[in-house]
Amino acid sequence: MPLTTSLYTGLTGMQTNSQMLDVVGNNIANVNTNAFKKSRAQFETQISATLSSGSRPTADLGGTNPAQIGLGTRLAAIRRDFSAGGLQPTGQATDNAVEGAGFFIVEDGGSQRYTRDGSFALDRDFNLVTNGGARVQGFGVDGEFEVVEGVLESINIPLGVLTIAEPTNEVKFAGNLNAGGDPTTVGTLINSQALFSDAGNTTAADGTTLLTSLFDDTSGVPLFATNDVLTVTGASKGGATLSDQRFTVSAADPGDGSAFGTTVQDILDFYNDILGIDDTQPTGSVTIDAGGVINLAGNLGAGNDFVLDDGNAVNNLGVAPDLPFQFTKTQAADGESARTTFVVFDSLGEPLQVDLTLVLEQKTNNGTQWRFYAQSEDDTDLDRHMSSGVLNFDNEGQLVTTTDTLVTINRDNTGALTPQSFDLTFQDQFGSLTALFDVRSQINAISQDGTALGTLEDFSVSEDGTITGVFSNSLLRDLGRIPLALFSNPEGLLETGGNTYRTTPNSGDAIIVAAGSSGSGRVIGRALEISNVELSEEFINLISAQTGFSANSRIITTSQQLIQELLATLR
Repeated sequence: MPLTTSLYTGLTGMQTNSQMLDVVGNNIANVNTNAFKKSRAQFETQISATLSSGSRPTADLGGTNPAQIGLGTRLAAIRRDFSAGGLQPTGQATDNAVEGAGFFIVEDGGSQRYTRDGSFALDRDFNLVTNGGARVQGFGVDGEFEVVEGVLESINIPLGVLTIAEPTNEVKFAGNLNAGGDPTTVGTLINSQALFSDAGNTTAADGTTLLTSLFDDTSGVPLFATNDVLTVTGASKGGATLSDQRFTVSAADPGDGSAFGTTVQDILDFYNDILGIDDTQPTGSVTIDAGGVINLAGNLGAGNDFVLDDGNAVNNLGVAPDLPFQFTKTQAADGESARTTFVVFDSLGEPLQVDLTLVLEQKTNNGTQWRFYAQSEDDTDLDRHMSSGVLNFDNEGQLVTTTDTLVTINRDNTGALTPQSFDLTFQDQFGSLTALFDVRSQINAISQDGTALGTLEDFSVSEDGTITGVFSNSLLRDLGRIPLALFSNPEGLLETGGNTYRTTPNSGDAIIVAAGSSGSGRVIGRALEISNVELSEEFINLISAQTGFSANSRIITTSQQLIQELLATLR
């Protein structure tokens, strides 16, 4: 064989060792690159010159092996090692790692790419993106925050912008009612002076009498004039002060939120509503009798007792007397009662204050019966009474049955869903309402499932890729889900820079699966996958490449010396 063969093999050896140095150098350079996968160079004999093909044994001679001289080496393949790197906690909500074989899916300039690098961030529009701006793809949610799988879209996490409120559907109560108390027998009774429909005080007023034709026996001047505004202020019920309410003597809505009307019946309805009297009960009513006297009759129970006197009525604007009615309280409500105030929320998260009063109605051989009254001044119509129902307790003071526990509150013209309904639950596994002898009556709301308006403050990613948002009102809601891509041959992927890959004919198409299924691995939130490069191994490879390069250079040097020696001999 000519000496030039040695030169050729030496050169190919130097080339392959140089290629090995390139691979090792790239591995070392990316030792701190998130989710970087190391590569290794594999080589093969380039060609061989066959001097003899060998022979088989005969009766006289043994067999001989082929005689070949190798003619250099070449790069056979560069294999990428997709084994998992270690996990490094970061505490950053946007950082994610895959513990398994899957890849994150991203969209880069309209093309689908795949990456193991989960060092994501939020852009100006709250899209989850890679460091290079590629948008992370996943499944979104519907209006009820349920994940909708099937169609990939950009993951959007609007921190500080997305708001949510939860309307109240149930309020739970616990406490004790004094079964040894006195059952109620009467309600509040307040009477006005006698009223007439003429200045001569000869005809008693009734519900049809016009307010501008309403007189009493103190003067010949009508108690009201058109556009007078009657303000009821400082009234109280069950020991709680009621908010001021206004009534305008007008046939048309004055547009200022006050009630309005022109007849005595209109103002009777006004008092009935603002005092929250349940006129479906036998003792609750606001009427005018045959003598022209207004009778305000409250519901049974001390918890329903109300105060309304001369000082509660002021005629603000008109020419009539400042005190159109002279109310006198002739009877106070009695009976064992308990009262509490609690807050519920409408669909916009607006807090609504509700008063709940319980009254001991009767005692029997079977136990005690209590009636509850639910009222609220946050109801958008004037009537503060919302509902009433019955609670029946057995001989051991345990709650047996309840009726009419669904409460409805109007939210007209507020932007919230209307009506807002919620259920009163007086007994559950966490607490109960009892009626025991000679124990002070007390009832409290222990929980309710509504919340005020809250803003998205934080989020986390679970092992199945579900993104859960944390709101300032303590609500948790799904915001999307990050799936993973699997490939039948991940080594067939083509690196496109920026820690991303694309498919090739030999990688196979991406199979989109849920994290944690089909061997895709788990998503680890607030962590990153580090490079799988082992520096000690790369240094060994570096030494091997350097040694091989030096040895091949010696082959070239020796071949050159032999050629020079040969040429000198031939001179």
